[in-house]
Amino acid sequence: MESKKAKAKRGIADKLAGTELRGTRRRDAGLILLIAFAGMIACAPELRASQLNLPPEATDGLNLLYTGQPSRALPLFQKIEQEQPESPLGYLLEAEAQWWAMYCEACEIQWGFVDTWKEPSRAQGDAYLALLDKATQLAETSIAKQDSAEMELYDGTSYMLQARLLGLRDDRRGTAHAGVEGREHLLRCLQLNPQMADAYTGLGLYNYYVDTLSALARVLRFFMGIPGGDKRTGIQQLRTAMQQGELTNVEARFYLAKNLRTYDFQYEEAADVLAPLVREYPENPVFALLMGNLYAKLARNDTAATYFRSVENEASSGASVDAACQERASELAREFLDQLSHPGGS
Repeated sequence: MESKKAKAKRGIADKLAGTELRGTRRRDAGLILLIAFAGMIACAPELRASQLNLPPEATDGLNLLYTGQPSRALPLFQKIEQEQPESPLGYLLEAEAQWWAMYCEACEIQWGFVDTWKEPSRAQGDAYLALLDKATQLAETSIAKQDSAEMELYDGTSYMLQARLLGLRDDRRGTAHAGVEGREHLLRCLQLNPQMADAYTGLGLYNYYVDTLSALARVLRFFMGIPGGDKRTGIQQLRTAMQQGELTNVEARFYLAKNLRTYDFQYEEAADVLAPLVREYPENPVFALLMGNLYAKLARNDTAATYFRSVENEASSGASVDAACQERASELAREFLDQLSHPGGS
């Protein structure tokens, strides 16, 4: 049972973390706009998952990716590129594999939160963007021949993924451009097929982020002509995507959990959202670190330590998780465990 004094101390620490986070809003403007490509569309409660007809290599590769093995997923995604050279799907998925590898290796602990706060390396980022440029070109070539919801989804998603990295680079102009372009394509996707649940990942993140903007960023958003957002609508849309999406359901769940933690300090709700990913992909150290982080914020230190130790155990067991990611995750797990053992020094 947590004492009143401990609760008060934790509350002060979280408020301080929130103050420091708000102090980074200028840099976060790029991140907040990184998915600025959607409009104010409330998701339909009776949506059914769209039929993207994903090839087996896509679903198998995504499973490997989310178990923490992007290097093993890459050949499957490249096979799609070879067998479907006019489709953007393989390039989008290859970029996703590169992103998750970069994300894990670049993770740091700041303000008590584990996340990636800056681009890991320019060379890696450039290679990632080149894949997305290729995906965009293929999608727009196909759209010019015959428009379809599927190609609009891929095009909008490509811009979304570009903006995600540009936000880490603090490239506000590039981020805004990618956001606006992506917004147009995802809105067109839903116009053609309102049941395309994967489009709601972008819609939800846009609505969520824009409603968390600082006063200064809201003024900038107004002058840039970016539509407003609504956090409640965004959360509803992300839940739709994570429950019914075929391509972005894991992304929607992960980012909803992470954002509830970072911006709202809703640690209990974030843990509930994240729990299915931890159960389905227990080998993934990124998911385990985030869950441990949430329980640490809830002052459930024994449970938090269990997740951090599981990351260390995976590393020592020689598990199949990509080595660079596992090494970095293990370092972060030890750092968290040290903070739990010496709370006064954290």
